[in-house]
Amino acid sequence: MAGAAPSEDALRRALAERQAAVDAQAEAVRSLKAAGVKTGVDAAVEALKALKIEAGAAARRLQAAVGSGGGGGAREELRQAVANTLERKLFYIPSFKIYRGVAGLYDYGPPGCAVKSNILAFWRQHFVLEENMLEVDCPCVTPEVVLKASGHVEKFTDLMVKDEKTGTCYRADHLLKDFCKDKLEKDLTLSPETAAEFKHVLAVLDDLSPEQLGAKIKEYGIVAPDTKNPLSAPYPFNLMFQTSIGPAGLSVGYMRPETAQGIFVNFKDLYNYNGQKLPFAAAQIGQAFRNEISPRQGLLRVREFTLAEIEHFVDPEDKSHPKFADVADLEFLMFPRDLQLSGESAKLLKLADAVSKGTVNNETLGYFIGRVYLFLTRLGIDKSRLRFRQHLPNEMAHYAADCWDAEIECSYGWIECVGIADRSAYDLKAHSEKSGVTLVAHERFLKPKEVEKLVIVPSKKDLGLAFKGNQKMVLEALEAMSEKEAMDMKAALESKGETNFQVCTLGKDVVITKKMVSISMEKKMEHQRVFTPSVVEPSFGIGRIIYCLFEHSFYTRPSKSEEEQLNVFRFPPIVAPIKCTVFPLVKLPELDAAAKVLAKELTAAGISHIIDTAGISIGRRYARTDEIGVPFAVTVDSATEVTIRERDSKQQVRVGINEVASVVKQLTEGQSTWTDVEFKYPSHLGPQDDQE
Repeated sequence: MAGAAPSEDALRRALAERQAAVDAQAEAVRSLKAAGVKTGVDAAVEALKALKIEAGAAARRLQAAVGSGGGGGAREELRQAVANTLERKLFYIPSFKIYRGVAGLYDYGPPGCAVKSNILAFWRQHFVLEENMLEVDCPCVTPEVVLKASGHVEKFTDLMVKDEKTGTCYRADHLLKDFCKDKLEKDLTLSPETAAEFKHVLAVLDDLSPEQLGAKIKEYGIVAPDTKNPLSAPYPFNLMFQTSIGPAGLSVGYMRPETAQGIFVNFKDLYNYNGQKLPFAAAQIGQAFRNEISPRQGLLRVREFTLAEIEHFVDPEDKSHPKFADVADLEFLMFPRDLQLSGESAKLLKLADAVSKGTVNNETLGYFIGRVYLFLTRLGIDKSRLRFRQHLPNEMAHYAADCWDAEIECSYGWIECVGIADRSAYDLKAHSEKSGVTLVAHERFLKPKEVEKLVIVPSKKDLGLAFKGNQKMVLEALEAMSEKEAMDMKAALESKGETNFQVCTLGKDVVITKKMVSISMEKKMEHQRVFTPSVVEPSFGIGRIIYCLFEHSFYTRPSKSEEEQLNVFRFPPIVAPIKCTVFPLVKLPELDAAAKVLAKELTAAGISHIIDTAGISIGRRYARTDEIGVPFAVTVDSATEVTIRERDSKQQVRVGINEVASVVKQLTEGQSTWTDVEFKYPSHLGPQDDQE
């Protein structure tokens, strides 16, 4: 059995040793030549050449391990080919193009709109209809008070730096991240110790304070990318677009940064609409807005984008799911935090095992992870380039029970496209406190029960005196304690008078004294249990999914003459912008008439299509529609029978003209496969030319 591949650290050490040997041998050759010694010079030169070959091989092994060299070039080449095709075929283009555009804003053209519309239609079918969700549509403009309650006004920030001479703004963590990644991938002379330092910086990037981030930028000599000018110290920038509501300008509002808050503030009405039953889910598709500091990477980081979000409300004491068995046997790439912290890669894990072992916190969270996997792979995302990565402790809010991201690999690396989070009861509690309206659910008992309830009463006065501006974060952390945490604190306070308490949002421990909080268990007879539901939230970045789908679907194949490469998008029929094309083989009145009749039947069946009567060869027409991902082409060469061609295999079958609409509809709706069609109908060697 072959041994395990050497680690990057071992490869860097090996390269350093070989380079040191090259340097030493080169010095020996120079010394021999300087001394005028002829004997042994040729042998020394040959030895130097051999050492250089060994060093070159070591460098190539290291390049392969860090994904540099040809891999980077291939990714860039793919990205450019995809981007050029998408813009040329009007899938999407920069907004306001005739005015030189605005960074981070894009327009979808006709095929792009169709792909997006088809993805959203499938999302509704896969989630809203399948799970009987309650769909809502809330305004994009949100009053400030709502976003204060959610924490966005205070905390929805990124750290920014400015070019000290031009004033150009950059996102500070992106500059540091790009510098470290660039060094790791391209600088093969890095010592293992320096490489380990850069990796550590990448791992703790989200944890760095403004001061720490600024210190690293200064230490590494990072400057403005465009001008090489020095940069300012990092400072927070709120990403929300602010506006005013009404002509007086007295009511502050924001363009929503997410759609979720509209669902949370409507919880009470939705709960009543659902017959006061839990669990239930509400869903919303809509635009969101983030004033990104330095938008980049096309559709992956933009200032206006489409979100599709689900808020699944569940009893915090019962997070089982009745349909978990439907997804339990799924096996896919998962990247739990223990694998990340140990430097390992994502592994294939069975979802049932991940939930039973506690890797995934609960069945409801696991169920939605499984459903997201099915959704993405049915869209056409390559399952080998899809992984579910668990948030590290430094990424998680203090109130979250567990969070996972569906990450898709593309030419830009691994991109977070869907977040699936168990947010506990934080959001509903925050809006209850701010609005004064209790957002709770009820479990009615058949008989009254004596229950013991945890009561945590923080002293706002004492917390304010001790922690001043941090009072709110300490108070929230105290109120979010579990029963075990609270009773452990109570015991410590009673025995010592004070105890250390970790506040995740502050990133440190604080000292809590006995007078700062009262903790007790009270017994009561109750006819019902009143509680704040937990929320499991899958949140989909539709634009990111679309871009990754574009890359995963794109490939090239040679023309028949092999003189050029033809671009193809292998979209599954369910998301293809146009389901089929209709080609009269030659310009004859009877064939044009048959094509028009067929087009009417396709329209009546709800199948998007185009008729191409251009006076060019049929092969060129095939290539033209392959380039926008049309899965089926119908060639009309008689008034009674036609050929249907499948895009990727280029195989054709002969079908009666009256059956075409039915056959294509079944194919595009997934009721039959191309294999089924080939079995039922006779194959046909259709017209070809040099473009095929």
